[in-house]
Amino acid sequence: MLPDRKMYPLLTRPSHRSGPKPLPVVIIGNGPSGICLSYLLSGYTPYFKRESLHPNPILQKKLEEAPEVSILDQDLDYLSEGLQGRSDSPVALLFDALQRPDTDWGGTAESVLRWRHEPSRAIPHLVLGRNAPGGAWHSIEGSMVTLSRGEWMGLPDLPFKEWLKQKRRGLRNNRATAEDIAQYYQHYVVKKGLQKNFRCGTVVTSVRKVSAGSISSHTQRDLQENSGSLWNSSEQSTEIFQVDGFFKTVEGDKEPFSIYAENVVLATGTYDSPTWLGVKGENLSYVHHQLSALEEAVKNNSIGIMSDPVLVVGAGLTAADAILFAHHCNIPVIHVFRRRVSDPGLIFNQLPKMMYPEYHKVHQMMKEQTAACAGPYECYISLPEHHVLSFGKDRKCIIQDKNGCQKAYKISMALVLTGSNPNLSFLPNNGIDLAMASDQPVNPKRNPIDVDPFSHECTQEKGLYALGPLAGDNFVRFVQGGALAAASSLLRKANKNPP
Repeated sequence: MLPDRKMYPLLTRPSHRSGPKPLPVVIIGNGPSGICLSYLLSGYTPYFKRESLHPNPILQKKLEEAPEVSILDQDLDYLSEGLQGRSDSPVALLFDALQRPDTDWGGTAESVLRWRHEPSRAIPHLVLGRNAPGGAWHSIEGSMVTLSRGEWMGLPDLPFKEWLKQKRRGLRNNRATAEDIAQYYQHYVVKKGLQKNFRCGTVVTSVRKVSAGSISSHTQRDLQENSGSLWNSSEQSTEIFQVDGFFKTVEGDKEPFSIYAENVVLATGTYDSPTWLGVKGENLSYVHHQLSALEEAVKNNSIGIMSDPVLVVGAGLTAADAILFAHHCNIPVIHVFRRRVSDPGLIFNQLPKMMYPEYHKVHQMMKEQTAACAGPYECYISLPEHHVLSFGKDRKCIIQDKNGCQKAYKISMALVLTGSNPNLSFLPNNGIDLAMASDQPVNPKRNPIDVDPFSHECTQEKGLYALGPLAGDNFVRFVQGGALAAASSLLRKANKNPP
């Protein structure tokens, strides 16, 4: 479904104009990373609140050294030095520490930032996204509860808890539903007046470098209503980016567009392309790679209590959500995963039991209900250290254990939920050349895009930036640090930093 055309403009219809100018910044992806960066590029500027007292005395001392200088204009390397936390990104830890000073220790200290709107520092930009602002949050089952605490899902200067209170609701076990999060992100864009920068219903098909001199007024298609640029870069680039794609009209047609940009920010996340096992029969109609397939099957009564078991492959939170959903509907499950149940790398061994009781229950089931030793849970069998060899047309699945023993199981459907990869097909070589290991596909956990930690500019391609999961930050509370780093870098390029 396309978003409201008035609230979130679709790309304007192509028009020709003489003397085309490239846009300063195009952001691909309108999830939390893209929204946060748009906020910072719209002139919203963070400063240290003079009366604040940060619980980290070293950071407090550094912040007191130049309270009149925006955080965006300070040395992010210096400010973030020595900070520790649940992210490997120093600027992510810094921005999180400024917005939520002691949240990891259960504290409720207020943000030490005050925000000023300084329109003269705004940089013209466009944010391109397939859905309404919020990105993949609109594709997740609305009743699903977030892994992170609800307040950690909030964006700068509009606490999520406050927004939820206005809806006369509170957080369930300190967590929020996906539907609430998606609505909050849409509200944030409107509340902060960012919607003029957002173009929804767009699909990017190509991003490539071209010579700046090759743009002619006959090929430029202007997609910005007001193209008077405030961009005053002292370095006139000889190469710029050409961003091609199409936007979906209300009538359902696809209209092509081309934009030229001096800088492109990749903020597409990783929800697009589920991981496949690469085994025989995986393309059969009963094998699925998204949880929504199970929800749909239950809804249309094609699966129920009397069905053959559903095979769930994977040991992450999406697999756990599938097991909980099936358990709630009394649907039998065979659960296959490669790791040991006690493996410290297993996500369940990293979650506090009190905060995540439902995931702790799944972990218990995985431990106590193996095929070798029947436990107290009906309609569920756990097969740790097993993997799928093949799927047959007769709905029989061959599974092998760590010793090489094989067994066939008759199933009603299979859910392969082993994670997802970013879809970077619009980049040359699928973006592989940008990754840390440049001979392997980009993967948020094992092989993110290689970026400068204090600017988030790609080390292999100047002018190209990567945020969020693409750069290795998988939690909303930490992706915002990447936006801070990128905004700081782009402001320096634009000479919009005060002397």
